[in-house]
Amino acid sequence: MVKMKDSGIEWIGEIPETWKVTPLYMCFTERRNKNRLGKEKNLLSLSYGHIVQKNIEAKGGLLPESFTTYNIIEPGDIIIRPTDLQNDKRSLRTGLSNEHGIITSAYIDLEPLKNVNSKYYHYLLHSYDIQKVFYNMGNGVRQGLNYSEFSKLRVLAPKSIEQQQIADYLDHKTAEIDGLIDKINTEIDTLKRYQSSIITQAVTKGLDPNVPMRDSGIEWIGEIPETWKTIKIKYLIDKLERGTAPKYTELHETQVVNQATFSKGFFDKSNMRYSTIPASQSRGLLQYQDVLVASTGGGVLGKVHYFTEHEEFVADSHVTIVRFIAQKLIPKFGYYYLSTLYDVFNNVMAQGSTNQIELKRDTFANSFIPFPRIEEQRVIVDYLDQKVTQIQKLINSKQQQINQLTEYKNSLIFEYVTGKKQVKEAN
Repeated sequence: MVKMKDSGIEWIGEIPETWKVTPLYMCFTERRNKNRLGKEKNLLSLSYGHIVQKNIEAKGGLLPESFTTYNIIEPGDIIIRPTDLQNDKRSLRTGLSNEHGIITSAYIDLEPLKNVNSKYYHYLLHSYDIQKVFYNMGNGVRQGLNYSEFSKLRVLAPKSIEQQQIADYLDHKTAEIDGLIDKINTEIDTLKRYQSSIITQAVTKGLDPNVPMRDSGIEWIGEIPETWKTIKIKYLIDKLERGTAPKYTELHETQVVNQATFSKGFFDKSNMRYSTIPASQSRGLLQYQDVLVASTGGGVLGKVHYFTEHEEFVADSHVTIVRFIAQKLIPKFGYYYLSTLYDVFNNVMAQGSTNQIELKRDTFANSFIPFPRIEEQRVIVDYLDQKVTQIQKLINSKQQQINQLTEYKNSLIFEYVTGKKQVKEAN
């Protein structure tokens, strides 16, 4: 039985008696090695807690013209994203580098000192990250941290051999858990594709497989039932415009819907931002059953949301508000159709370069939509509501499995990096 002592860090609690608590600068220094000559081309980025490769040849978007200000990082370095602490409290902010490359100098690059096991500290700092420790460093919540501030973070210091044992064990266990999560994610992707195919079939072909068909004359719609029409969206709407450019405030005033609010497939209020402009005076004031379309930026453009909130919200200028005339087109039918057009929005309608592309109003307004009689629209919407609800229940169940596995993984990491469980006991 390992003797324990108080770590002096409230959220960690007790640690093994032989472990030390030390400032981070006793384990790491800051690596500052600028890519001054621009020779290094292996562009890396921190994404969801992993260091991943990016295409340095991609044009435009968020990438700079030159990478001479980027830092050269090495295998074993730990990367910290210390920026935007006030606005983004969900992202994972640490990652372990497994290769030589370059990364933005906005990040902190921690170079391990001798006898420091980077993998152990990667897992330890992951636990700090999950507990949102970084947000409370300095004087209250900070917009950003520098190395001088971050280096004073108190961390645990087991003996080197224990660091290695813990890291090896967690590598094995987390790989098992990640494998299960990947399998479930594949099942979710299959369900999403199935849902998309059902929606596409219903809004372009109807529900009766035996009706005569005719060519719609629109490539991405294909054949439609003989009795259906196609009509330009502009003839079916009361409103088609971008939202407002808000004046943001930290006070909880007018709630602003941006692309991130709905681009994940659900209405996410966890990082809601607020505007000083009263909702009644804002161009982007939303109404029940509005259809919202993300209209800028590669990867996000074309995401669609059916607005059913009863609170007061305004959309920002990157969101297009589509308000259908309900007597002509049931708004939910319009939403279902637009939700099938992600690839069309991005590859046909959008204009501009990568990550700077946008969906222009006139292009959108003059695009065609399948147009059955209102009675048939209602039957199709009722059918899709039922089918989508069934599929979403399955997806939500599988997402809950992922959440439980993720919680288990985070708990497992915490227990071992803080010494509450020992690898010897696990074996």
